[in-house]
Amino acid sequence: MQLLRFLAISLILSITLAVPARAVTLLRDPDIEHALRALGAPVLRAAGLNPDRVDIMVIDAPNMNAFVIDADSIFIHSGLLLRMDSPAMLQSVIAHEAAHIANGHLMRRPINARNARNAAALGTALAAVAGAATGSGGFAAGAAAGIQGAAMRSFFAHTRAEENAADSSGMRFLHSAGIDLNGAVQVMDLFRGQESLAASRQDAYARTHPLSRDRYRRVRALADAQSRTVAPDPEATYWFARAKSKLSAFQRSPKWTLTRAGEYGYEDIKLMRQAIAHHRNADLRRALKAIDGAVARRPDDPFLHELRGQILMESRQIKPAVAAYARATNLAPRNALILGSYGRALLADGQVQKAAQFLESARSRDGRDFRVLRDLAQAQARLGNNGMASVLTAERYAMAGRLKDAKIHAERASGLLPRGSAAWQRAQDVLHAAKAAE
Repeated sequence: MQLLRFLAISLILSITLAVPARAVTLLRDPDIEHALRALGAPVLRAAGLNPDRVDIMVIDAPNMNAFVIDADSIFIHSGLLLRMDSPAMLQSVIAHEAAHIANGHLMRRPINARNARNAAALGTALAAVAGAATGSGGFAAGAAAGIQGAAMRSFFAHTRAEENAADSSGMRFLHSAGIDLNGAVQVMDLFRGQESLAASRQDAYARTHPLSRDRYRRVRALADAQSRTVAPDPEATYWFARAKSKLSAFQRSPKWTLTRAGEYGYEDIKLMRQAIAHHRNADLRRALKAIDGAVARRPDDPFLHELRGQILMESRQIKPAVAAYARATNLAPRNALILGSYGRALLADGQVQKAAQFLESARSRDGRDFRVLRDLAQAQARLGNNGMASVLTAERYAMAGRLKDAKIHAERASGLLPRGSAAWQRAQDVLHAAKAAE
């Protein structure tokens, strides 16, 4: 799993006025993101949005929140995902955020984030409302952007009118997709009473998505009016269990995970959770036995092979890790996160030219993976392509909100790259953003 405890762009909304800045984590994992895509696809289609264009990603934050920053990205806090008890609950959150996109609520935002699929664009958009700082921690080192609470609440907060509209539209999307509307009621019930608390004690969702008894009653009435009994979708049930199980296995203690590994009734998920717990306990033998058992049950599942690669890579078994990632890549040749992991393993194995090819393929599909920008810059530098290394470093700093550092490397790239080339233009984009923020 690349539950990348990546101190990348901090999109958090939970910071209160008493805490001026805090570093948080953007979690990038191909398995979890695939699960969220599977759960979100019917809802997004019902909203008239392209499921292949809207990414659903997880922010490492224990409180409950979800938000959108542009028309292509929905962010869900890990704390909210772990509090969901059914796929319908999680899908109702996605439907509500999709409604903010479909209803054009982002148009009033004070920032034009352009297209947040570009790492630098997303980072520089956030930098306009946040101070940035470097940091490291967790599974990997990265860059942390500290977000000032008041500015972020102002940026992300929705009006009650928008919330009412998103509630109605979201319920319509759920009904059209054949999803139980009671999931939305259960989510609303989680936040009842929040508005009576002091701001510093409220969950971020209550501060950015104004709640009210009227909203709860309206959603309850819409659910009660549902004319048919909706049976759970087996595929949605499986991917919900898998996403929540994998997230909890990395965030809870190994002991907690091992005692609950089989709670969802899926043998492959049970073995996956056991593999993660044993890996975190530095027990490679048991971790491999468990993940191999999961793979035996789903031999063509690229995400299980990717997890096997991570276990081996983090245990410094480089060549077996390369083989595991190669298998995952063969099964999912278009998955940017898997391609990035394979490239990283190849780089560690000294296969620099091949690593650069896979890392570039990963970057071209998803320019927001901080590790890919870092690793590809290293590969390009080792290949003597200093201009490319500089533009990649500039984008990485821009994504972290470190615009002064980004400007230095973008200027260096501009002097090394052929004028007018695609890479040179990427450097100009970073320079333009950096200068605009001065």
